[in-house]
Amino acid sequence: MRGTLVFAGSSCPDLTDKICHNLGMARADAELTQFSNGETSVRILTSVREKDVFVVQSGSDRINDTVMELLIMISACKGGSANKITAVLPYFPYSRQSKKKSHRGAITARLLANLMDVAGVKHVVTVDLHASQMQGFFKCPVDNLHAEPLIARWIRRNVAEWQEAVVVSKNAGGTKRVTSLADALKLNFGMVTTDKRRGPSMAPSVIGYSIDGLERHPVLDAVSNQVRNTTLSESENGNPATDGGRSQDSPTAADAQGSPRLRANGTHARNPANSKSPPSRSQTLLSQSSVITELDEEAEADELEYNDRRAHEVTHGRLVQGHVVPDDFPSSTASVADTSVPDEDPMTMSHASSFFGLQPHALGGSGDAGASSDEEDDILKNPKVEHMITLVGDVKDRTVLIVDDMIDKPGSWIAAAETVVKRGRAKKVYCIATHGVFGGDCLEQMQACDCIDTIVVTNSHPISEVKARNASKLVVLDLSFLLAEAIRRNHYGESMSPLFQHVVD
Repeated sequence: MRGTLVFAGSSCPDLTDKICHNLGMARADAELTQFSNGETSVRILTSVREKDVFVVQSGSDRINDTVMELLIMISACKGGSANKITAVLPYFPYSRQSKKKSHRGAITARLLANLMDVAGVKHVVTVDLHASQMQGFFKCPVDNLHAEPLIARWIRRNVAEWQEAVVVSKNAGGTKRVTSLADALKLNFGMVTTDKRRGPSMAPSVIGYSIDGLERHPVLDAVSNQVRNTTLSESENGNPATDGGRSQDSPTAADAQGSPRLRANGTHARNPANSKSPPSRSQTLLSQSSVITELDEEAEADELEYNDRRAHEVTHGRLVQGHVVPDDFPSSTASVADTSVPDEDPMTMSHASSFFGLQPHALGGSGDAGASSDEEDDILKNPKVEHMITLVGDVKDRTVLIVDDMIDKPGSWIAAAETVVKRGRAKKVYCIATHGVFGGDCLEQMQACDCIDTIVVTNSHPISEVKARNASKLVVLDLSFLLAEAIRRNHYGESMSPLFQHVVD
């Protein structure tokens, strides 16, 4: 292509050579070095004046050096009077930090987008962003390509009896990606979830307080009004009910089931001369308790009437230190899924503080962001905590395709694979992702797992030759044709839509 130059960063020179081979051109020369103190130095060894420049750089094990190298190369090309600079990032660095993880956290992916804009980038091409809304971080156009058509074609060609396979998400956050692939292949899909925070909950009192966001039942409101009117009538008749010297208008407490009760034992005095006096407060509270019991029975009856007929496809299992164990496995660890309440009275906690627990934020979600993949794996490996893992979907005697956008830590992948094999009785498991990050000994652990048969990733993230040579289960798909076609279409101003279409052989 005339007027086009493709530069390679130090993270993926092999992928860049394949891209240039598909384009029928040679890679442009650039000198990338580091000073003795670790500073990055870049020299562009060819003229870029009025040229269309593409800089190919992906995330790597030296992620910070990779980012600085990319920014300096963009700035150097801008200073050399390049006409347009496009950053080709098969794996976008810091893509997992696209939202705040805490109230004082940083959105690092947006920071990197701003740095690239200041450096002089005019277009960005990437593959399978961790969060698609990251495209809004940039002030320039972004082409977020998908590896799904490439993965779907590989499944059709290499997976035996793929028409009977089931696509499974290893967490609730990846269901959109899984359903997209399942729709493309016209397959069934399932999901594996891990309960980490299930515990006892305390029902708030329904009398005396108005709680924002809590739906009030009209029957309970009527009973509450009856209690309030009864209290006023007793006070007007000169028979105020007392409770240990406290006034009657003090808030009513609730028992462990959420039903109101008196703060102290005893009965209220009634005026025997007044035979038509309203019922006592204790009788009203008993009637309210009976109303709540009737409502609970009605709710249970509704659940039985509208029960899910496919409930047999929900399978539960125990997860100890990241591995599925039998139901009779002895464990002295504390179970997160255990809903037993200790002997401590839950109402010893302040009645007011029960209303100020963590509520969903007005803008969606809660005050604390969800744990990252690294944090989830650390929690799964905690020997002091036992988890309950749930498989939704029928995978018996079928091939299972566990799909996500990246493989970094092995814990959740191994747990999902063991669940579908040991609990769901699947016959074969494929772990499929776009980005094979493989942090630490992730690839070695997945290779040693008997429940995983094949690991499929692309070459968007560099994988060392030693790791690839020792992993017989690893299959690496080539993205060079997809990226080369994206570069060609970007240079000539053609549409990118054909790159998102599934081509059936």
